[in-house]
Amino acid sequence: MDFAFFAIAGAAVTFAGISKGGFGSGAAFAAAAILALVVEPAMALGIMLPLLMLIDFATLKPYWGRWRWADARLLVLAGVPGVLLGALFYAWANADTLRLIIGGIALLFVAWQMAGRAGLIRAAKRPIPAWGGVVAGLVAGFTSFISHAGGPAAAVYLLSRNPSKTEYQASTVLVFWLINIVKVIPYGFMGIFTLETLKLDLMLAPFALLGAWLGVKAHFLIGERVFFALTYVLLTVTGVKLVWDGLT
Repeated sequence: MDFAFFAIAGAAVTFAGISKGGFGSGAAFAAAAILALVVEPAMALGIMLPLLMLIDFATLKPYWGRWRWADARLLVLAGVPGVLLGALFYAWANADTLRLIIGGIALLFVAWQMAGRAGLIRAAKRPIPAWGGVVAGLVAGFTSFISHAGGPAAAVYLLSRNPSKTEYQASTVLVFWLINIVKVIPYGFMGIFTLETLKLDLMLAPFALLGAWLGVKAHFLIGERVFFALTYVLLTVTGVKLVWDGLT
Protein backbone atom coordinates (compact mmCIF):
# COMPACT_ATOMS: atom_id res chain seq x y z
CA MET A 1 0.00 0.00 0.00
CA ASP A 2 2.37 2.65 -1.31
CA PHE A 3 1.97 6.21 -2.56
CA ALA A 4 0.78 5.02 -5.97
CA PHE A 5 -2.04 3.02 -4.33
CA PHE A 6 -3.24 5.99 -2.29
CA ALA A 7 -3.02 8.30 -5.30
CA ILE A 8 -5.26 5.95 -7.30
CA ALA A 9 -7.54 5.08 -4.38
CA GLY A 10 -7.92 8.69 -3.25
CA ALA A 11 -8.92 9.83 -6.73
CA ALA A 12 -11.32 6.89 -7.15
CA VAL A 13 -13.01 7.48 -3.80
CA THR A 14 -13.34 11.21 -4.45
CA PHE A 15 -14.91 10.39 -7.81
CA ALA A 16 -17.38 8.03 -6.09
CA GLY A 17 -18.33 10.78 -3.67
CA ILE A 18 -18.97 13.25 -6.49
CA SER A 19 -21.10 10.71 -8.37
CA LYS A 20 -23.16 9.67 -5.35
CA GLY A 21 -23.38 13.17 -3.96
CA GLY A 22 -24.56 14.90 -7.09
CA PHE A 23 -25.20 12.67 -10.08
CA GLY A 24 -27.45 9.81 -9.05
CA SER A 25 -24.92 7.14 -7.99
CA GLY A 26 -24.93 5.57 -11.43
CA ALA A 27 -21.17 5.85 -11.94
CA ALA A 28 -19.99 5.50 -8.33
CA PHE A 29 -19.13 1.85 -8.91
CA ALA A 30 -16.26 3.06 -11.11
CA ALA A 31 -14.30 3.46 -7.86
CA ALA A 32 -14.53 -0.26 -7.07
CA ALA A 33 -13.60 -1.11 -10.64
CA ILE A 34 -10.55 1.18 -10.51
CA LEU A 35 -9.44 -0.27 -7.16
CA ALA A 36 -9.82 -3.78 -8.60
CA LEU A 37 -6.99 -2.88 -10.97
CA VAL A 38 -4.51 -2.59 -8.10
CA VAL A 39 -5.87 -4.97 -5.41
CA GLU A 40 -7.87 -8.19 -5.38
CA PRO A 41 -11.55 -7.60 -6.33
CA ALA A 42 -12.77 -8.83 -2.94
CA MET A 43 -10.52 -6.37 -1.17
CA ALA A 44 -11.71 -3.56 -3.45
CA LEU A 45 -15.32 -4.35 -2.50
CA GLY A 46 -14.44 -4.50 1.19
CA ILE A 47 -12.65 -1.16 1.05
CA MET A 48 -15.44 0.61 -0.81
CA LEU A 49 -18.55 -0.40 1.15
CA PRO A 50 -17.83 1.58 4.35
CA LEU A 51 -16.73 4.54 2.23
CA LEU A 52 -19.91 4.40 0.15
CA MET A 53 -21.94 4.25 3.36
CA LEU A 54 -20.07 7.30 4.66
CA ILE A 55 -20.87 9.15 1.43
CA ASP A 56 -24.54 8.07 1.71
CA PHE A 57 -24.72 9.38 5.28
CA ALA A 58 -23.01 12.66 4.38
CA THR A 59 -25.44 13.33 1.52
CA LEU A 60 -28.68 12.42 3.30
CA LYS A 61 -29.18 15.83 4.91
CA PRO A 62 -29.07 18.00 1.75
CA TYR A 63 -31.70 15.78 0.07
CA TRP A 64 -33.75 14.79 3.14
CA GLY A 65 -37.44 14.33 2.34
CA ARG A 66 -37.02 15.27 -1.33
CA TRP A 67 -37.14 11.68 -2.57
CA ARG A 68 -40.07 9.78 -4.10
CA TRP A 69 -40.82 7.49 -1.19
CA ALA A 70 -43.06 4.95 -2.96
CA ASP A 71 -40.54 4.31 -5.73
CA ALA A 72 -37.59 4.19 -3.34
CA ARG A 73 -39.38 1.79 -0.98
CA LEU A 74 -40.20 -0.62 -3.82
CA LEU A 75 -36.58 -0.71 -4.98
CA VAL A 76 -35.28 -1.33 -1.46
CA LEU A 77 -37.77 -4.11 -0.68
CA ALA A 78 -36.91 -5.85 -3.95
CA GLY A 79 -33.22 -5.12 -3.45
CA VAL A 80 -32.94 -7.18 -0.24
CA PRO A 81 -33.47 -10.58 -1.94
CA GLY A 82 -31.19 -9.31 -4.72
CA VAL A 83 -28.45 -8.81 -2.11
CA LEU A 84 -28.96 -12.38 -0.88
CA LEU A 85 -28.65 -13.71 -4.44
CA GLY A 86 -25.49 -11.67 -4.83
CA ALA A 87 -24.05 -13.23 -1.66
CA LEU A 88 -24.74 -16.74 -3.00
CA PHE A 89 -23.05 -15.88 -6.29
CA TYR A 90 -20.08 -14.29 -4.55
CA ALA A 91 -19.53 -17.41 -2.44
CA TRP A 92 -19.19 -19.41 -5.69
CA ALA A 93 -17.12 -16.96 -7.77
CA ASN A 94 -13.32 -16.67 -7.81
CA ALA A 95 -11.21 -13.53 -8.29
CA ASP A 96 -11.05 -13.79 -12.10
CA THR A 97 -14.81 -14.31 -12.33
CA LEU A 98 -15.35 -11.17 -10.27
CA ARG A 99 -12.96 -9.23 -12.53
CA LEU A 100 -14.94 -10.36 -15.57
CA ILE A 101 -18.27 -9.44 -13.96
CA ILE A 102 -17.13 -6.02 -12.72
CA GLY A 103 -15.40 -5.23 -16.04
CA GLY A 104 -18.37 -6.48 -18.06
CA ILE A 105 -20.83 -4.39 -16.05
CA ALA A 106 -18.66 -1.30 -16.62
CA LEU A 107 -18.61 -1.85 -20.39
CA LEU A 108 -22.33 -2.64 -20.58
CA PHE A 109 -23.10 0.52 -18.63
CA VAL A 110 -21.15 2.62 -21.12
CA ALA A 111 -22.71 0.84 -24.11
CA TRP A 112 -26.22 1.34 -22.71
CA GLN A 113 -25.67 5.04 -22.07
CA MET A 114 -24.09 5.69 -25.46
CA ALA A 115 -26.83 3.79 -27.29
CA GLY A 116 -29.45 5.81 -25.46
CA ARG A 117 -27.78 9.10 -26.35
CA ALA A 118 -27.48 7.99 -29.99
CA GLY A 119 -31.20 7.22 -30.12
CA LEU A 120 -30.67 3.48 -30.63
CA ILE A 121 -32.57 2.70 -27.43
CA ARG A 122 -35.76 4.62 -26.83
CA ALA A 123 -36.76 5.40 -23.28
CA ALA A 124 -40.13 4.10 -22.19
CA LYS A 125 -42.90 6.54 -23.01
CA ARG A 126 -44.86 5.35 -19.99
CA PRO A 127 -43.64 4.90 -16.42
CA ILE A 128 -42.38 1.38 -15.76
CA PRO A 129 -45.03 -0.45 -13.69
CA ALA A 130 -44.49 -1.81 -10.18
CA TRP A 131 -43.45 -5.28 -11.37
CA GLY A 132 -40.70 -3.63 -13.40
CA GLY A 133 -39.58 -1.89 -10.22
CA VAL A 134 -39.35 -5.26 -8.50
CA VAL A 135 -37.10 -6.57 -11.30
CA ALA A 136 -35.00 -3.40 -11.17
CA GLY A 137 -34.68 -3.73 -7.40
CA LEU A 138 -33.57 -7.37 -7.63
CA VAL A 139 -30.95 -6.52 -10.24
CA ALA A 140 -29.81 -3.47 -8.26
CA GLY A 141 -29.39 -5.52 -5.09
CA PHE A 142 -27.52 -8.29 -6.90
CA THR A 143 -25.12 -6.06 -8.83
CA SER A 144 -24.65 -3.82 -5.81
CA PHE A 145 -23.44 -6.78 -3.76
CA ILE A 146 -20.93 -8.13 -6.27
CA SER A 147 -19.61 -4.85 -7.69
CA HIS A 148 -21.31 -1.86 -5.96
CA ALA A 149 -22.98 -1.30 -9.35
CA GLY A 150 -26.65 -1.14 -8.44
CA GLY A 151 -27.10 2.40 -9.73
CA PRO A 152 -27.84 1.69 -13.42
CA ALA A 153 -30.69 -0.77 -12.70
CA ALA A 154 -32.29 1.60 -10.21
CA ALA A 155 -31.85 4.50 -12.64
CA VAL A 156 -33.80 2.75 -15.40
CA TYR A 157 -36.84 2.46 -13.13
CA LEU A 158 -36.57 5.82 -11.37
CA LEU A 159 -36.04 7.85 -14.54
CA SER A 160 -39.07 6.24 -16.18
CA ARG A 161 -41.18 7.73 -13.37
CA ASN A 162 -40.31 11.25 -14.58
CA PRO A 163 -38.82 12.66 -11.38
CA SER A 164 -37.25 16.06 -11.12
CA LYS A 165 -33.45 16.18 -11.06
CA THR A 166 -33.40 16.55 -7.28
CA GLU A 167 -36.14 13.94 -6.67
CA TYR A 168 -34.09 11.45 -8.66
CA GLN A 169 -30.87 12.28 -6.81
CA ALA A 170 -32.56 12.13 -3.39
CA SER A 171 -34.22 8.80 -4.23
CA THR A 172 -30.93 7.18 -5.22
CA VAL A 173 -29.26 8.42 -2.02
CA LEU A 174 -32.02 6.87 0.09
CA VAL A 175 -32.17 3.59 -1.85
CA PHE A 176 -28.46 2.86 -1.68
CA TRP A 177 -28.07 4.09 1.88
CA LEU A 178 -30.53 1.36 2.90
CA ILE A 179 -29.24 -1.34 0.52
CA ASN A 180 -25.66 -0.73 1.65
CA ILE A 181 -26.74 -1.18 5.28
CA VAL A 182 -28.24 -4.56 4.34
CA LYS A 183 -24.97 -5.57 2.63
CA VAL A 184 -22.95 -5.06 5.83
CA ILE A 185 -24.15 -8.32 7.42
CA PRO A 186 -23.18 -10.75 4.62
CA TYR A 187 -19.97 -8.79 3.93
CA GLY A 188 -18.99 -9.29 7.55
CA PHE A 189 -19.83 -12.99 7.69
CA MET A 190 -18.08 -13.71 4.38
CA GLY A 191 -14.83 -12.03 5.42
CA ILE A 192 -14.98 -9.27 2.81
CA PHE A 193 -14.26 -6.80 5.61
CA THR A 194 -10.83 -7.26 7.18
CA LEU A 195 -8.75 -5.30 9.66
CA GLU A 196 -6.61 -4.13 6.75
CA THR A 197 -9.55 -2.84 4.70
CA LEU A 198 -10.96 -1.00 7.73
CA LYS A 199 -7.59 0.68 8.37
CA LEU A 200 -7.52 1.79 4.74
CA ASP A 201 -11.07 3.11 5.10
CA LEU A 202 -9.95 5.41 7.91
CA MET A 203 -7.18 6.77 5.69
CA LEU A 204 -9.48 7.22 2.69
CA ALA A 205 -12.46 8.68 4.59
CA PRO A 206 -11.40 12.32 3.97
CA PHE A 207 -11.46 11.67 0.21
CA ALA A 208 -15.00 10.26 0.51
CA LEU A 209 -16.23 13.30 2.44
CA LEU A 210 -14.52 15.68 0.03
CA GLY A 211 -16.15 13.95 -2.94
CA ALA A 212 -19.57 14.00 -1.28
CA TRP A 213 -19.26 17.73 -0.58
CA LEU A 214 -18.13 18.45 -4.14
CA GLY A 215 -20.95 16.30 -5.54
CA VAL A 216 -23.68 18.13 -3.63
CA LYS A 217 -22.28 21.50 -4.73
CA ALA A 218 -21.97 20.31 -8.33
CA HIS A 219 -25.55 19.02 -8.36
CA PHE A 220 -26.90 22.53 -7.94
CA LEU A 221 -24.27 24.34 -10.03
CA ILE A 222 -23.34 22.41 -13.18
CA GLY A 223 -24.81 20.08 -15.79
CA GLU A 224 -24.03 16.42 -16.21
CA ARG A 225 -22.49 16.29 -19.71
CA VAL A 226 -18.83 16.85 -18.81
CA PHE A 227 -18.96 14.65 -15.72
CA PHE A 228 -20.45 11.67 -17.53
CA ALA A 229 -18.17 12.07 -20.54
CA LEU A 230 -15.23 11.57 -18.19
CA THR A 231 -17.07 8.70 -16.50
CA TYR A 232 -17.54 6.84 -19.78
CA VAL A 233 -13.84 7.13 -20.64
CA LEU A 234 -12.77 5.88 -17.21
CA LEU A 235 -15.23 2.99 -17.23
CA THR A 236 -14.28 1.91 -20.76
CA VAL A 237 -10.55 1.79 -20.01
CA THR A 238 -11.12 0.14 -16.63
CA GLY A 239 -13.64 -2.37 -17.97
CA VAL A 240 -11.38 -3.49 -20.81
CA LYS A 241 -8.44 -3.94 -18.43
CA LEU A 242 -10.48 -5.97 -15.91
CA VAL A 243 -11.96 -8.23 -18.60
CA TRP A 244 -8.49 -8.79 -20.06
CA ASP A 245 -7.08 -9.62 -16.63
CA GLY A 246 -9.96 -11.99 -15.92
CA LEU A 247 -9.47 -13.84 -19.18
CA THR A 248 -5.69 -14.07 -19.00
